[in-house]
Amino acid sequence: MTDRGDRTRTHRGRVVVLIKPDDTTLVHDADGYQPVAWLTRPESVVVEGDGDGFTVTARDGSRRLRVVAEEATACRALPVTEAGVPVGTCPDDGGPLVRSRGDVVCLDCETRWGLPAGASVTDATCDDCGLPKIRVERGEPFHLCLDPACDPMEDAVSDRFDRAWDCPDCEGDLRVRSAPGRVYLGCENYPDCETTFSFPAGVVVDECDCGLPVFETAAGLGCLDGSCSLDGYTASGDAEAQRPNDA
Repeated sequence: MTDRGDRTRTHRGRVVVLIKPDDTTLVHDADGYQPVAWLTRPESVVVEGDGDGFTVTARDGSRRLRVVAEEATACRALPVTEAGVPVGTCPDDGGPLVRSRGDVVCLDCETRWGLPAGASVTDATCDDCGLPKIRVERGEPFHLCLDPACDPMEDAVSDRFDRAWDCPDCEGDLRVRSAPGRVYLGCENYPDCETTFSFPAGVVVDECDCGLPVFETAAGLGCLDGSCSLDGYTASGDAEAQRPNDA
């Protein structure tokens, strides 16, 4: 093995060469956890057969990791998937569903569903498609299908909060609008009035002195208008007691 970059080192021994899905190349000996040589996410990896042996060459700029094996005692490509918390079963092929990096993924068919910010996966399943249902807070808790095409979040939020508040900059109503993966509020008089507000991941617990709703989120209480500091705001009741019933 030779690792060329700022310095050149050569090792010899019986080793295991591991090439990960992101092409990171690791060379392990019998000593334990730490590899004796590696190249993280190289620009290229080339594997060539050479009689009974093989050659692996990983390059990243001026750095090169080259492994020359005189004899390959074993060689196998293994399927690898994401690992995550189990959340159900895929209705299409019966494969396990896991939550990983803000998505839900089927480990068999590799179908992926994105989760809205702050959403949690519940034990309930959708009556129409069989996917898990999610719980997401946008003004109040909503229990929706994981597949947004089956149960769009913007439809549920719109049914509840469309035109619920007045635009603070004109006499128009705030309408529930949507963009990929999110919902927001925008003035009905657009483009004459360009007022928009992001819809927080939380529940409405009160009304701010400015006339807009106060949300309780993971970060605490806040006005829909992020520039409003709630100075002079006086709660009309206990905020926790005003949270909608999840049932």
